[in-house]
Amino acid sequence: MKRSLILAGGGVKVAFQAGVLQVWLDEAGLSFDHADGASGGAFNLSMWCQGMTGTEIADAWRRTKPAEGVSLNAPQFQRLLWARSLLTLDAYRRNVFPTWGLDWTKIRATPKEATFNVFNFTKQELQVLPAACMDEDRLCACVSLPMWFPPIWIDGEAYIDAVYVTDANVEEAILRGADEIWAIWTVSTLGTWCDGFVANYFQIIEAAANGRFKIICDRIEANNAAIAAGECGEFGRSIALHVLKAEVPINYLVNFSADRLVECVNLGVEEARRWCKERSITLKPGQDLPAKIRTVTTSLSYTESMKGFLAQGQVDPEKGLAVGKEAHSHGTVHVGVQVDDVDRFITEPSHQATATGWVEYDGSGGRAAITRGSFNLFVDESDPHRKHMTYRLFFCDAEGRDRTLVGIKTVDDRPGANVWSDTSTLYVRVLDGRREASEDVAATVVAAGILHLHLRDFLEGLGTFRVRGADVSERAVALARFGAFFLGSLWDVYATHFLSYAPF
Repeated sequence: MKRSLILAGGGVKVAFQAGVLQVWLDEAGLSFDHADGASGGAFNLSMWCQGMTGTEIADAWRRTKPAEGVSLNAPQFQRLLWARSLLTLDAYRRNVFPTWGLDWTKIRATPKEATFNVFNFTKQELQVLPAACMDEDRLCACVSLPMWFPPIWIDGEAYIDAVYVTDANVEEAILRGADEIWAIWTVSTLGTWCDGFVANYFQIIEAAANGRFKIICDRIEANNAAIAAGECGEFGRSIALHVLKAEVPINYLVNFSADRLVECVNLGVEEARRWCKERSITLKPGQDLPAKIRTVTTSLSYTESMKGFLAQGQVDPEKGLAVGKEAHSHGTVHVGVQVDDVDRFITEPSHQATATGWVEYDGSGGRAAITRGSFNLFVDESDPHRKHMTYRLFFCDAEGRDRTLVGIKTVDDRPGANVWSDTSTLYVRVLDGRREASEDVAATVVAAGILHLHLRDFLEGLGTFRVRGADVSERAVALARFGAFFLGSLWDVYATHFLSYAPF
């Protein structure tokens, strides 16, 4: 059985792809007889050819500072609409490639079978290059998107990114005899149309990439059905296609945040582990997440108090609110949020902090201390444009019975919603016993309702905000990173008409 790895394009979204490689190559121990890279996937393919492990490829992206890869094509700006490009790849050559440690002697001498895709614009044809032919110019040609970057001229011919022809050359893998094809797909499949030239540009790419990929997937499915029916099939053999897809919360190119890049790598690790577990693929223990990108540990804390109505015997928060109001059944949750490591909190996809404090409602028998609690800030499930703020608080009521308060704030740009109401409205259910998230569905709900963070309590909470670190500069950096994460997450939900994801 011959196995091929497809490293599809996706701009800097392929940082997620690097996280998947950490799991597939190192933790799952998968080996590939052939690998193909298109567009941004060619970056990871170069490192694979060089002999880097999956973790080394992932760490290369974790070390990357996106701002160091930005170089404006300033001399072209005076030409306005006739400018050759907005940017160049000079800063990538100067700063990013050395950060990754690319060694073209090793890459060209690799014994691995690898193919790189580039479009020869002069000849108007897709060209598939073996590793032995690759160099820095040809790698840049693989990712030279028109308008953003100028074409790369090699031997008098112009080369650009192959994305309009293919963003995943599955056909090449089949041609080379692949029986199994493992693909990592990061191009968005949400299908949400946004106005604006930047959004339009990448939506054209999504249409081209997804449309072409779907065609080859359908062809493989039809081929396999024909083989199963005793026919020859298009490819003459059954081909197993394994695709790991994800909506990666970062713009294809417009990103200046190292934190977002690291979060995408770590998201790739988490998604790959989940994906492998669902398919009963055995994994070796991997490194903890995330790999730190700052060596000094900083922490922060604040408190918030949410008040409203909870009613016992209700399972639906909306109903609990109505019944609670009528019965004057008040409820309060006073939470102290503690982020022990700002670096880990921001770059770990779960964005989890410790929660302490107390809970009070008619069924608690007075103020009940939180014995253990967690708080997750702006976590998404499959759609990064819809996020949750989740509280899980364990306590005992006055009769000594274990209880779990589960509170959720939904941040979603739905009709009638706004930033303040979404981030200040907590939908609460109180469960019988001490329940982890996996047990929520089967748990008995003993009370439900809705609480609100009122403006006065919000302002008081701001006064409790504390940042701790080695010195003033470290504390300032930690505060700025937390602020960028918070505002950037709100951008991802409410400002997508400007740019699909915040650039910070």
